[in-house]
Amino acid sequence: MTGAGTEPPEISIRGVSKSYGRVQALETVSLEVAPSTIVSVVGPSGCGKTTLLHLVAGLIDPSDGVITVGGMSPRELRGLGKIGLIFQDEALLPWRSVAENVRLPLDLLPARATQGSRDIGPLLDLVGLSSFAQALPRQLSGGMRRRVSIARALVTRPAILLLDEPFGALDEPLRQRLMMELEQIWLEEATTALLVTHSVSEAVFLSDRVLVFSAGPGSILASVEISVPRPRGDSFVKSGEYHHFHDQIMEVFPIAD
Repeated sequence: MTGAGTEPPEISIRGVSKSYGRVQALETVSLEVAPSTIVSVVGPSGCGKTTLLHLVAGLIDPSDGVITVGGMSPRELRGLGKIGLIFQDEALLPWRSVAENVRLPLDLLPARATQGSRDIGPLLDLVGLSSFAQALPRQLSGGMRRRVSIARALVTRPAILLLDEPFGALDEPLRQRLMMELEQIWLEEATTALLVTHSVSEAVFLSDRVLVFSAGPGSILASVEISVPRPRGDSFVKSGEYHHFHDQIMEVFPIAD
């Protein structure tokens, strides 16, 4: 994996603030995410984590500051189909099969934006759903629906993967299993990723670096490097190293009012 400092940052956020009328969601946030790394943002509810992700996705614009992604504005990169989004709600279309849901970004984007996109078959193999290609969402388990959303986010071969509480609605055993599966998928893809989550455990397992946000308005309180080789797997979760990083983050994790 590419280490921070050896290449220009894939995601650059400089002095970014965001207000909604009189409500300040983010206040002067600056960070860089190096290519082929995963950075997580953790913090209490209402601290602006999701606002930050929407800014990087080009879904909203900052009130102040500048964001570049791969040297482009987020809106430019999103128009090229090079930003993959995974949200807590899978938002699968119930009348479309697994394969058709995975293909959805290709159907919605202009032809120029789908150049270099991938075949559905190998992608379904990657997420373990090749035998369910023609199944409808209602025929799938919660974990399988989550895998469909991951495949859909990867179908355009995005330069950036953005994850918003991807496992928040799942029970703990399934969350643990899907975290490990996501790590394996990410190792295959080597995509630059920004994850926002309320789960410190999830952040420690998946990330190269964890940023702790203050209670709203969001700003960076601390940055913790997770200097553990991949793949990490179940042995890391049971290790003293894992608990050391977890405790280090919890020491500065703010309690919302």
